[in-house]
Amino acid sequence: MNSPTIRLIDVGLSFPQHRVGLGSILRWIKRFFGIDARIEPFIALKQINLEIKRGEVIGIIGRNGSGKSTLLRVMSGIYQPDNGKALSSGPVSLLSNVRIGFNGNLSGRENIHLFGSILGHSRQMMDQLMESIIEFAELEDFIDQPLRTYSSGMQARLGLSVASAVKPDILLIDEVLAVGDAGFKERSRNRIKEMVEDASTVVIVSHNLNYLKQICDRIIVMDNATVKFEGSCEDAISVYNDLIKG
Repeated sequence: MNSPTIRLIDVGLSFPQHRVGLGSILRWIKRFFGIDARIEPFIALKQINLEIKRGEVIGIIGRNGSGKSTLLRVMSGIYQPDNGKALSSGPVSLLSNVRIGFNGNLSGRENIHLFGSILGHSRQMMDQLMESIIEFAELEDFIDQPLRTYSSGMQARLGLSVASAVKPDILLIDEVLAVGDAGFKERSRNRIKEMVEDASTVVIVSHNLNYLKQICDRIIVMDNATVKFEGSCEDAISVYNDLIKG
């Protein structure tokens, strides 16, 4: 566990802040009277430096709006940083919102093919994995029903089962493990352990601190668009608790 699979070097990212309606009128009035009407961009990430090694399970915690999900999207390549570099050594699978990549009008079986194609897997591969995916998700009795009839927990089970079935080199998980019963959480924990044993890298954003303590090698604390702390689970959770206390 010594070669890096993810490296972020001085990564920065910002988003424009657009206002509509009254905001646009106010900007026109300011420009008319010669007042600076520029709107500063929203800083989503600033000067992020991270190195995540092969076989590690890394947790990311932080208050809402601290940059956790944005950081995952930079790691996955969905967002390109404005400055700095985001590097990965292999294919990346991002499991985010349980509804992203799914179609509510299609059956669970059809959604396995759909989500698999989004992750870059062939139909033939998904056919070979179909039964094991259904079994892991425990959806045998529902797999041919429309996804819109599934609960959020059932969708989460299906999403994680598909995303982890091929054992990607790098799996990024955003809050999905917070959904589901105790049995599903135990199965997902065992699946992640299997991936780590196969030298995969797993990065998890979650508010479930006890769960992260059980499976993570270390935890990153995000605050105000930057890395506040990076280290042991116990120390990271202590830093996080101090932050939320104010």
